[in-house]
Amino acid sequence: MSTPPRAPAPDLAPDSPEDRLRRFATIWSRAIFPVTATSLTRPEFEQHLVPLARRLIQALHGRHFDPSPAQEAGAALVAAHCTDPDALSRSLGVVESYLVLYCGAGDEISVEEAHARCARLQHALAAGFAGALRERTRSEQEAIARSAMSARSAALEALHATETRFRAVFEGAAIGIGIADLEGRVLEVNETLTRMFGGIEGQIRSRNVSEWVHPEDAPHVWRLYGELVRGERDHYRVEKPYYRGDGTVLWTNLTVSLLRDAEGNPKYQLALMEDTTERRLLNLRLRYEATHDALTGLPNRTLFFERLEKALAPGDGKRFGLCYLDLDGFKAVNDSLGHSAGDRLLVEVADRLQSCATGPGEMVARLGGDEFVALTTGPDTEFEADELASRILNTLATPIRIEGRELTVRGSIGVVEGPAGERSAAEVLRSADITMYRAKSAGGNRFEFADAEADARAITRHGLTNALPAALERGEFFIEYQPLVHLGDGSVHGAEALVRWSHPQHGVLGPDRFIPLAEHTGLIVPLGRWVMQESVRQARAWQLAHPGATDGGPLRINVNLSPTQLYHPGLVADTVEMLERTGLTPGALCLEVTESALIGADDDLLKPLRQLADMGVDIALDDFGTGYSNLANLRRLPVSVLKLDRSFTQSMQQLPADPVDIKIVEGIVSLAHSLSLAVTVEGVETGAQAEQLKELGCDTAQGWYYARPGAPDRIHSLALVDAV
Repeated sequence: MSTPPRAPAPDLAPDSPEDRLRRFATIWSRAIFPVTATSLTRPEFEQHLVPLARRLIQALHGRHFDPSPAQEAGAALVAAHCTDPDALSRSLGVVESYLVLYCGAGDEISVEEAHARCARLQHALAAGFAGALRERTRSEQEAIARSAMSARSAALEALHATETRFRAVFEGAAIGIGIADLEGRVLEVNETLTRMFGGIEGQIRSRNVSEWVHPEDAPHVWRLYGELVRGERDHYRVEKPYYRGDGTVLWTNLTVSLLRDAEGNPKYQLALMEDTTERRLLNLRLRYEATHDALTGLPNRTLFFERLEKALAPGDGKRFGLCYLDLDGFKAVNDSLGHSAGDRLLVEVADRLQSCATGPGEMVARLGGDEFVALTTGPDTEFEADELASRILNTLATPIRIEGRELTVRGSIGVVEGPAGERSAAEVLRSADITMYRAKSAGGNRFEFADAEADARAITRHGLTNALPAALERGEFFIEYQPLVHLGDGSVHGAEALVRWSHPQHGVLGPDRFIPLAEHTGLIVPLGRWVMQESVRQARAWQLAHPGATDGGPLRINVNLSPTQLYHPGLVADTVEMLERTGLTPGALCLEVTESALIGADDDLLKPLRQLADMGVDIALDDFGTGYSNLANLRRLPVSVLKLDRSFTQSMQQLPADPVDIKIVEGIVSLAHSLSLAVTVEGVETGAQAEQLKELGCDTAQGWYYARPGAPDRIHSLALVDAV
């Protein structure tokens, strides 16, 4: 029996019974807590022993001694998980050494009686502890036995259920299942697998897995199979074709797994097969439809780009040739004969193109609409591309008969040829497209080879066209003013507003670079409105800054009007609104319209100009002499100024001038003055020109001889001695 820790000597001052009880419980808990498997803390465990200690003390002092509370205390220790034999030994030691010491003799019993009762309490405590421990052990053993029996029964039931489920899955599965040994002998197959191979089970069981080789097997299929049967991998999944008994092909998604025995050694192989034959045929059909044109049956843009990218892949000596064809005038066929006739025409063109590209490395595709491409590859594609383009134009030359009509088909072809690996597919197609439009602009029914410089110009034009709207919003445009000089006294009579574009990449661009693009895109209307607004505002600012100027300040501002602006319904209203807002008088504004824009103009087109002229706005006929107009038309045009084209002044740069040109200018000036029209000459670059034009009676002139176009603040500082 272990000796419990000794308690400190009792104090001489008497303690209360409750204090002694607490002290005894403390000693007891310190003795047995280290060997107790409990989740309680030591103070909590001590609190748990207090009622047990109280019952022992009550039994010790009972009038009629009854040791049963000690027996119950021993059982309570077991219930509190004090099941270690050392816990019993320490408890008995504590009772023997401290129960009588702290809670012993009193008036009821003697010291000798107290020790005798303490011994009996120890026996009862040990008996209760042993009995409870024995009962606990028996209960645990019974629980273990019941659990073992239950587990065995559950395992048997689970095994049976597993076998039943496996058989149900094996027989009723929608996919084919087969089991073979490691030598490849087929041991078991389900009904689905049998049906997949034609319905005769004996033809499958009698075969070895190694016999199911197919020419289209991927190279790694049998390598994976070998690794599996050697135990180097547990499963693999591949797409594999098989031959059926009737010679047809069965396509499957095959998953093969390795089955091992209890020791982990390879035992069997399990194959799961999903029949994908119909899905594969459907995918092939969908692939064909996705990569071929529905109307003509030719490869479409998707498939063509795949082939083109392969042709452009780097390689020694690889070259390519691309012909980009667009039919000339195809829209007229659709508009006149209908889209059904247009479709039949496209089918016939596609058939003819296919007959042109039958050589190795050649293909034809339809990109959409009436656009086709032909591709050739090989070492000598420069010659072959030329030949291919010629064959295409020749085969299109034969008329096509549709709905009783013979239609002549023409086409424009852009040809791009070169070594592979230098350009992307998108770059090659863009160059071919640009070149095709160059051939179309040259009259069509021809082919042109791509030119890098022409491509660059076209790309620049395209970039400028796309940048125009944002440039106007960002304020990238500005206006320079070129003085109009009175030839009689050299005074500044006015100024022409010339718009410029301060492009972020290309620098300052003149109107010849972007005005045609603005006309084509329709942006010329808002751009022209902005130019007129700024010019009118500037003219009014000049007037306010020089109110008394009669021979030096710009008396009017000349603004160019494009043909598109003439057709715009808001021209008159916009002009009136600008004049009224700025306070500029109508006579200080001159609108310049090119002669070509007014050739054959009807009254509806001339109506806005007449309204502006009636208000007092001057109308100038710009580039006069280049439009081959009938001079009699001048009487019906609401113009007040003729502006001679610079081509009439070029021969006057050096004296003596060409007498023919002098006679022409003299005649135009005489005619203009007889119709009360002023004459302005542009392009004056020398003093000889200025003097000659003055003698011929011209009214005003402009050109580098007087000043280059510049900022508005230069107009009033102009002097002839500073002229360029």
